[in-house]
Amino acid sequence: MLTKNNLLKKVGWFFTFLFFVNLQAQERPKLIVGIVVDQMKMEYLYRFSNDFSNDGFKRLMGNGYTFQNMHYNYMPTYTAPGHASIYTGTTPATHGIVSNEWYSRKLGKEMYCTDDASVSTVGDGTKEEGEMSPKNLLSTTITDELRMGTNFKGKVIGVSLKDRGAILPAGHFANWAFWYSKTGSFISSSFYGEKLPDWVQKFNKEKHYMPYINKGWDLLKPKVTYDESLEDNNPYEGKLYNSTSPVFPYDLKDMYAKNDAGVLRSTPFGNDLLAEFAMKAIEKEELGKDNITDFLTVSFSSTDYVGHLLGPRSMELQDTYLRLDETIADFLNYLDKTVGKDNYLLFLTADHAGAENVNYLKDHKYNVNSVSPKDIRNNLKDFSIKTFGADLVANYSSFNLFFNKETIKAKNLDLNEVKEAFKNYLMTQDYVKRVYTEEEILHSTGNDYYLNFIAKGYDVTQNGDLIILDKPGYIEYHGTGTSHGTTYTYDTHVPAIFYGWHIKKGESFNKKEITQIAPTIAQKIKISFPNGTEANVLEEVLGDK
Repeated sequence: MLTKNNLLKKVGWFFTFLFFVNLQAQERPKLIVGIVVDQMKMEYLYRFSNDFSNDGFKRLMGNGYTFQNMHYNYMPTYTAPGHASIYTGTTPATHGIVSNEWYSRKLGKEMYCTDDASVSTVGDGTKEEGEMSPKNLLSTTITDELRMGTNFKGKVIGVSLKDRGAILPAGHFANWAFWYSKTGSFISSSFYGEKLPDWVQKFNKEKHYMPYINKGWDLLKPKVTYDESLEDNNPYEGKLYNSTSPVFPYDLKDMYAKNDAGVLRSTPFGNDLLAEFAMKAIEKEELGKDNITDFLTVSFSSTDYVGHLLGPRSMELQDTYLRLDETIADFLNYLDKTVGKDNYLLFLTADHAGAENVNYLKDHKYNVNSVSPKDIRNNLKDFSIKTFGADLVANYSSFNLFFNKETIKAKNLDLNEVKEAFKNYLMTQDYVKRVYTEEEILHSTGNDYYLNFIAKGYDVTQNGDLIILDKPGYIEYHGTGTSHGTTYTYDTHVPAIFYGWHIKKGESFNKKEITQIAPTIAQKIKISFPNGTEANVLEEVLGDK
């Protein structure tokens, strides 16, 4: 027989059960750490594996969940749209960051992705270095949604050597974004605050960059270790700050004396300095210290500077990754001690990958070439003048061709006929695989593999009248080092590793898209999706272990 006391007990147990179910539903990590490694190919985790320690990349892969076949799903594969796409869970067609810099139809000139003349530099940087904010980013980020999901009690901090690598991941509502100035200081903008926090000012005054400058750059390990790379001095490398030849050791003191503290960016020590700063941010901002989830975004940029200048087969690049492996190991140990092993959720990915050096491929009998962007512009101008009696090209950049509509109108030309003429001309060029008009892009059905990439990277208010897709292997770049930007797997295939809080060990070889990361985190910690995402998630890392 059910007595009154028994009934009360059962009701009490029921509500207690509901309380714990709700508590579990709202359970979140104390800290989320998003790591982006600029210009990191997935292949580097394989190629350099034998020389990595067990505590950096191998720890993440061995104890976390690795997506072996993660790709970008749009063009152009550049730094700014890459960071924006990771954190918004959508592509440039929606979030509006269509390149690092692009020609503005409205302004009639090029604009930078984070330009904002309404704000000013905060800290010891030049005027131009700090006139930056996320105002050009049209979608919310997962970091924005965390801020709103915690009633703005959870902190968001973004750090990088590059302004765009700090600002875009941190989103619109960040407490702070900090980036590196050529003065050697970390700076910000008045978008975030009127003066730098005291701890940042102290860090800057201590000139943490100088020990790296004074030490110089030599190989981390014995030279025989670098058998995954070409010889130290090879014809595919550029020269670091006009050094006599691209060989170790590098005298950074001399480079610094002739330039500025920005030289550190093009060495692995830029990553080390950033990690120091990130750990100081965790300490001084007390990230992960309470039960309200915080978010730290970290973008390691030196890999990109070294890759562009010296190329993917250089000893310098391998050395940069071997040192980054140690830096990540130290960073993980720091997180273990300060936040707790089971209290942080971390993911590591890249904003794009990178191509092989074209001359390296040519010397191995692959029929490809580097194409000078300057030559492309000049040839387009020559064709226009010969065909139409005037230069109808307003701008060519980032695979986008813009026409001068006023000149076309003044000469009583038909815009569609102009587009078709230029398209036919471009298709005669050795480096061109496809050319798409604005109309073709906007009416894309998704059936054309390449057009699908371009459509996802195309914002009608900001992109060109024609978009050019180069043939595989070709680079619109000079002859040394490398670049990126295309639809091809050498530019799209990047690492994606989840590690830590409620992440099981494992791996997937199914093809995934970079825009799945942000909505996956939203589902994982039960907050709203970023507002532009298609909300496709990585089910493998959802749920508990």
